[in-house]
Amino acid sequence: MTASALWCTAAGQAECRPGMEGEGVLIETLFTGISRGTERLVFEGRVPEEEHARMRGPAQEGDFPFPVKYGYCAVGRVAEGDHAGQLVFALHPHQTRFRLAQSALTPLPAELPPERAVLAANMETALNILWDSGAGAGDAIVIIGAGVVGALTGYLAARLPGTEVTLVDINVDRAILADKLGCVFATPDEAPRNADVVVHVSASSAGLATAITAAGDEATVVEASWHGSATTPTPLGGAFHSRRLKLISSQVGALPVSRGPRWTYARRMAKALDLLCDPTLDALVSGETMFEDLPAQYGAILADPGTLCHRVRYQ
Repeated sequence: MTASALWCTAAGQAECRPGMEGEGVLIETLFTGISRGTERLVFEGRVPEEEHARMRGPAQEGDFPFPVKYGYCAVGRVAEGDHAGQLVFALHPHQTRFRLAQSALTPLPAELPPERAVLAANMETALNILWDSGAGAGDAIVIIGAGVVGALTGYLAARLPGTEVTLVDINVDRAILADKLGCVFATPDEAPRNADVVVHVSASSAGLATAITAAGDEATVVEASWHGSATTPTPLGGAFHSRRLKLISSQVGALPVSRGPRWTYARRMAKALDLLCDPTLDALVSGETMFEDLPAQYGAILADPGTLCHRVRYQ
């Protein structure tokens, strides 16, 4: 059986087309979230050819570059069986209804509204970044890029005892968001120096340069951006070597080695949902669109630098 789904059909073009429901438990979609950074690369056809297989999302239909059904932030209600009525999060594209195995569904905590649960995949990424960074109590932490993932990483880091967390962004309007999340705000020119940990999530060469400049001696710089098919200049001259900086990558597709013996992907997702129970995080939802209006508005939502998490409503 089929449902209605959002498809990217050519560079800069999207439309509603039938999407396969799949097999398993039937879920009626309530909300999906647009993950602007990754979905913009998909929409513009900028997924590198060598990454086509690795970038396939759960329940994706079609192949990169086009046509392709993509997305991974879905919240819905179980429509049948013993768990009928239960609210769940699933990694699934933008689609009116779908079926997945019970093991692929994560129940929402009772305290978490489904409207906010669309942030779960982003929170899962932020949690993984924080683990990869090695940040600890008392550290001075700088986050370059105050999009959804950067903001959530800052939110988590600010809750480590005694940390000093600065969110850095070219958009000065993000200062209000930083304050709500318990972080200090700075523009790139004002970014602190000598940080213990720096996380880069702006997906720009200028942001990466700022991250390297902000790091203290022998500090770690975590590259958490995905640059797609772009070539990103990296300033490894100057004092990069003399300060013995460590530049590492973080990607949510793999658990950190130190967590592997105890953590599973299911445990990490459940924890991400628990971490979203703070109403403060509603500030990360910057707009909402009805699903039937999404094809006409999708490009503008992705192009708007003010977009954080844009929510899609289905009912």
